[in-house]
Amino acid sequence: LATARRLAAEHRVDLALVHGDAEATPFPDGSFDFAISEYGAAIWCDPFVWIREAHRLLRPGGRLVFLGTHPVAIVCSPLDGSMPIGDRMVRNYFTLHRTDWRDAADQPGGIEFNLPVSGWFRLFAGTGFTVEGYHELRASAPGPEIHDYVTGDWAYRFPCEQVWELRRSGGDGS
Repeated sequence: LATARRLAAEHRVDLALVHGDAEATPFPDGSFDFAISEYGAAIWCDPFVWIREAHRLLRPGGRLVFLGTHPVAIVCSPLDGSMPIGDRMVRNYFTLHRTDWRDAADQPGGIEFNLPVSGWFRLFAGTGFTVEGYHELRASAPGPEIHDYVTGDWAYRFPCEQVWELRRSGGDGS
């Protein structure tokens, strides 16, 4: 939030920022036209909860865009949480949902959530979102580390991040 406040002031944008739980917000239904998450709710909240909450918050036709870890990066992460990510799948892709990093060998963290790509599509359709775009991000060239957990070489060969662009159905016959 400190970064958002700094950028809003720098660009003279009147912006209300609220620190809270993306799984249960205090806002009424249909309060917003647009919602975005960059590694916030997108990975640290259960998608079966926060996606429904985002849908509730958006007006018909409203957009949700979020960026998070690609499921391939999760399934290629060593079971002990050590780094860097390998080039072999070591976790079950089809049961992907909740990964516990609290006892990770390198940089212990929290609980990270993700789904197989087909699981995301099912969740969006079942919630009332239309997918308008899906992007698997690739490093522009092989090279050294680009994140604390993946090298540029790895991210040039495999997607380490994904971006979803969704629209809330309804209001326009959709």
